[in-house]
Amino acid sequence: MTSLEQVRERAENDAKTYGYYLTPDKELLQDLLEGLQKNEIRYGYPSCPCRLASGKIEYDRDIICPCDYRDPDIEEHGFCYCALYVRKDVRDGKKPIKPIPERRPKEKQMNAYKDSPETKTQENTIESNPSTPKMKLYYCRQCGYVCFREEPPYICPICKAKKEMFAEVTAPT
Repeated sequence: MTSLEQVRERAENDAKTYGYYLTPDKELLQDLLEGLQKNEIRYGYPSCPCRLASGKIEYDRDIICPCDYRDPDIEEHGFCYCALYVRKDVRDGKKPIKPIPERRPKEKQMNAYKDSPETKTQENTIESNPSTPKMKLYYCRQCGYVCFREEPPYICPICKAKKEMFAEVTAPT
């Protein structure tokens, strides 16, 4: 089982790697870390505590913390959707944390809602679900990073290239 200290260390290390900080609000930070720990125990992966997860990694890849939406949120607003990760100006109290728009597409939110353990029905399985994600293989044209997802990440986790630098790998014809 993942301890709360391991969850904290992982978040702190990720924040340092990308030049971010963890939220200065100690109570919020504790709640978010506990949420990550609970989701990791529940689903086997640390889905964002601020979003509804389906429990199926193929639907939830984009919300595994740090989620795909963190970097663009921090770039635009100074903090991510749940405010776990923040920029220096936010950490230093120069910019307040306030609600920001959700970047996760509505169809992904609906898939999570339909398939979450809390709302799942017997007939709604991945085999019978026509909205099963169409997974594709992508590579970063800048550094060669490869991932298998519905769509490429917003920012390459290796070289920080933007989404536009990713190309789909297709079978030769």
